[in-house]
Amino acid sequence: MVRDGSRGASPIAGRIHPSAVIDKRAELDTSVEVGPGAVIGPDVKIGAGSVVGPCAMIERNTTIGERNRIWQFAAIGAEPQDLKFKGEPSVVEIGDDNMIREFATIHRGTEGGGMKTKVGSHTLVMTYAHVAHDCVIGDHVILAACTGLAGHCVIEEYAICEGQVGVHQFSRIGTHAIVAAGAKVAQDVPPYSMVAGTERARLAGVNEVGLQRRGFKPETIAALKSAIRTLFFSKMLRDDAVKQVLSEYGTVAEVVRLVDFINNSKRGVVGRERE
Repeated sequence: MVRDGSRGASPIAGRIHPSAVIDKRAELDTSVEVGPGAVIGPDVKIGAGSVVGPCAMIERNTTIGERNRIWQFAAIGAEPQDLKFKGEPSVVEIGDDNMIREFATIHRGTEGGGMKTKVGSHTLVMTYAHVAHDCVIGDHVILAACTGLAGHCVIEEYAICEGQVGVHQFSRIGTHAIVAAGAKVAQDVPPYSMVAGTERARLAGVNEVGLQRRGFKPETIAALKSAIRTLFFSKMLRDDAVKQVLSEYGTVAEVVRLVDFINNSKRGVVGRERE
């Protein structure tokens, strides 16, 4: 089904390649472009200005917003790789202005994870990256080539996973954090931080360059650096360190978010390299 969801949309003729296969229960805005050999399954909705590349597969129960570009051979909306999955009608939801590159995979949710895998807006999922069932990806996230997210992971806004990062199930990566290439993440990554480690990711400090590029004030970055030093690199007990940080920087919203993230972590947070 082709649906005109935009004003003055061009006719659909010429936008969908004749070799593409589109289920009659799919709903595409008239401005959507679909390349040769692409397959779009039932209960898929695609918003205005989106482009589906050659041989891409959008299997079913997937809602994709506006101005997304899905490159060739990407696979979205497939059943989760979870032995507990019993065919429940779970979904994938993708926002606007995303780029999903070649051979990337995004799988539907499960009953145990809320039935939904979600990707925000303005996010880049690079080639061969995998977003498993029930993951929640925020806005402006970058998942570089061959990054693998296990089920139930949360990646907050503006976080970056460099190439070949592996993230353990139920882990959380905080806002504006950066995970170095090849890192193995088995615990939560604090917001605004930088972690690295091919054996096991460890805290390396504050993502200072990334914060500067995104316009954070120097005094905010300085407060975060001081808070990270106290929380992770001092010999203070964690509760005492938290109290000291809040007493010094309790008026800095980013520091408060950092502390709240640590306090609410269920898996524990990535620590510094052991001496």
